[in-house]
Amino acid sequence: MDWAQVLVIILSVFLAIFLVLAIVLTALWIRVTVQIKSITGAAERTALKFETAAQNAAKLATPLAIVNIVSAFIKKNKK
Repeated sequence: MDWAQVLVIILSVFLAIFLVLAIVLTALWIRVTVQIKSITGAAERTALKFETAAQNAAKLATPLAIVNIVSAFIKKNKK
């Protein structure tokens, strides 16, 4: 067997190994990106819920502040 044939066999084996690794890593990469997409969707939904809760709290806080000011004024004037 000639040295060129040995070199071709060695290079072919390494090429096959790297090809299999590339396929496996690509499959894993696709799986990871799908999981990241799922996580970002959940985070977006959670942030939207917190935003809605903050808006509701802000709507409630304004009338409560006015009631507190008026009640403090009334208590102050009663004394």
